[in-house]
Amino acid sequence: MALTRDLLDIQRIYHEPAVGDFPHGRTILARFPDAERIAVPSHWNIPELHGNAGSVEDWVRIKRSTLVLGVKKGLTLRPNGRSAHFIAPSTSNGCAMACAYCYVPRRKGFANPISLFVNTEAAGAAIARHARKQGPLPEPDLIDPEHWVYDIGENGDLSVDAALTDGVRDLVALFRDLPNAKASFATKAVNRDLLGYDPRGKTRIRFSLMPERIARVVDVRTAPIPERIAAIDDFVEAGYEVHANFSPVILYEGWEADWRDLFRQIEAGISARAKAQLRCEVIMLTHNAGLHAVNLGWHPKAEGLLWRPDIQEAKVSEGGGVNVRYRAGWKGRWLARFKALLAETLPDCTVRYAF
Repeated sequence: MALTRDLLDIQRIYHEPAVGDFPHGRTILARFPDAERIAVPSHWNIPELHGNAGSVEDWVRIKRSTLVLGVKKGLTLRPNGRSAHFIAPSTSNGCAMACAYCYVPRRKGFANPISLFVNTEAAGAAIARHARKQGPLPEPDLIDPEHWVYDIGENGDLSVDAALTDGVRDLVALFRDLPNAKASFATKAVNRDLLGYDPRGKTRIRFSLMPERIARVVDVRTAPIPERIAAIDDFVEAGYEVHANFSPVILYEGWEADWRDLFRQIEAGISARAKAQLRCEVIMLTHNAGLHAVNLGWHPKAEGLLWRPDIQEAKVSEGGGVNVRYRAGWKGRWLARFKALLAETLPDCTVRYAF
């Protein structure tokens, strides 16, 4: 994936002092010899980024031009039970893309560029130790019929990270050799360099998909939906398990027709082999008042779709944050309608979970 000026043109690198002690840190710094380097005590606490309200107006410029490098301190794994059995230690946080509904900047404040952690080896070792303790998967479940699944990209997009660091290749190689475990990550980018990683069925890529006309508004700086669909066959041929991530499902006048069209595009656009292994997850939109306020500073058009107090209600998340979601009674009906449309139009695609 070429580092085009449209997506990444790194001019400034904030970095913790220890970054240069790690091979991945040295390699990343060497890729951008002309970038300004600013040492910071913590990748998480950079006042001119995360605490600067004026940064909102430069939301996209900062994502293109700024990179943060740090050393991951916490290497714990936690249970998930939805998209994966476990959430692995993050090797990145934030993204070069700018999806208007992304939950990561709800915590980071007014700027959300890519933060890469350069101690990928430590994260990989923690995953390997954890997998060894698990032993075999006791029985097939909706997450996977055979392996424990670890989400390795909860807080970033590894397809883009792979254009900056070889750490993603290392993680794919790690799972290739773990007999009882499989990696998983969602992506809105198409990085064809990953086709050469030789995953041997042990990495699941979940291409996030939604109707194209809505993606053009809310999926800012991402690969076009037709490009993501067109990549599915190639990634299956390269040895990946490829699933669909129908997320977020945004409700508006005409949403059903748009999703039916998308399902038809997938049905017509991928091979029988890809359909035979295709599964999906369905995630209804969750939004947040703080992110709503940030978005109004750089992309108010998106909020016309995302911020719908007439059909939304407050909800306390598992992490304790107060978000808004579609009203409970109606959400169940809309979700049932969505699943019926999927079964009617793309019958080979089994729903692994939906909420």
